[in-house]
Amino acid sequence: MNHPSPLAEIVSTGRYLPDCVVTNDDLAKRMDTSDEWIASRTGIRSRRIAGPEVNAAIMGAGAARAAMDEAGVDPGEVDILILSTATPDRWLPSTACDAQALLGCGNAVAFDLMAACSGFLYALSMAEGYLCTGRGEVALVVSTEKMSAIVDWEDRATCVLFGDGAGAAVVRPANGSSRGILASHLRSDGHLANLLYRPSGGTVEPMDADVLERRSHLIRMEGREVFKNAVRSMAEASDIALRRAGLTAADVDLMVPHQANFRIIEATAKYSGIPMDRVYVNLDRFGNMSSASIPVALDEAREQGLIGDGSIVLSAAFGAGLTWGAMVWRF
Repeated sequence: MNHPSPLAEIVSTGRYLPDCVVTNDDLAKRMDTSDEWIASRTGIRSRRIAGPEVNAAIMGAGAARAAMDEAGVDPGEVDILILSTATPDRWLPSTACDAQALLGCGNAVAFDLMAACSGFLYALSMAEGYLCTGRGEVALVVSTEKMSAIVDWEDRATCVLFGDGAGAAVVRPANGSSRGILASHLRSDGHLANLLYRPSGGTVEPMDADVLERRSHLIRMEGREVFKNAVRSMAEASDIALRRAGLTAADVDLMVPHQANFRIIEATAKYSGIPMDRVYVNLDRFGNMSSASIPVALDEAREQGLIGDGSIVLSAAFGAGLTWGAMVWRF
C-alpha cells in the first residue's frame, strides 16, 4: 500500500514537570476522598502541582529548551512558536509571547492556541501547514498547562483529575524523508461546549465578587457524557487518521493517547484494535495535564526506547470545545 509522503517531522521533544508531587493520600487529607476512590475510577495515583512562582510560560519555556537542546536549535533559528494552553498566565499578552521572551526566540512569530486537551495535535497540524508552505524551517510547538489554577479544589469529582506540566517539540520540513506526520484528523463540536467548561470569568460574565463566591470561574464537567463522547470520538478519529496514512491498527508500534482517564484510554484502545501492551500510559503519575499530556508522554516514551527509528506512533486526544483528533507519525 502506498503511504503519504510526510511534509513535516518531529525532530526532538522535551518536557518540564514541577517538583511538587501530590498523591491521592495527600488529597484525602484535605477533602472527602481516598486513594482507592480516585485510583479505581481514574487510574490516577499522583500528579504534579506547580507552585505560585511557576507559571505556564516558565513551564513551557523549560520544555522548549529541552527540545531545542536535543535538536541543536538556537533561539534565533525558530521561525514560529505555537503555544497551546487552556491556562494562559494572563489574557494579554499571549503566553506564547511571554515564553518567546524567556527563550530569546526574537525571530519567531508567536501566538497561543486554545483547543484544550487536543491542543498539541491542533498546534502540530498548524506547524505542519506553516512549514510546508515554505514560510519557515523551524517550528516550536509548546503545550503548557497549570490546571491546578483553574480547578475547583472543593469539587472532588474534578480536582483529583488534573495536574500541571509542559511538553514541547521541534518540527522541521520533512524534505523527502520518510519520517514525519503521515496523517491527521481533527474535529470540534461547539454544541457540546457545556459538557466541559468554565462558566464565568470571560467577557460574557466578567470576574467579580459574585463569580468568585460561586466559584463559577473554575472547571465544570459532566463526567459521564464526556466519557461517552471521548471514547467514540477518539476511536473514530484514530480510524480515519490510520486510513489516511494507509495503515491499520496492526501497523501501530505505540499508541500515545491523551491521558485523561484510564478507562477512557482502555476503551479507546479496544475500539481502535490496539492491545494495551502497545499503549503508553503515565496518567497514574501525572494525571490529566490537558494539552501537555501527549508531548510529555511522547518524550518519556522516546527516552525509554519505546519509540525508535521507523516507529509508527498514533496519538488521539479529546477536550473541551468539544475538540478531538488523532495523528499518525513515523519517527
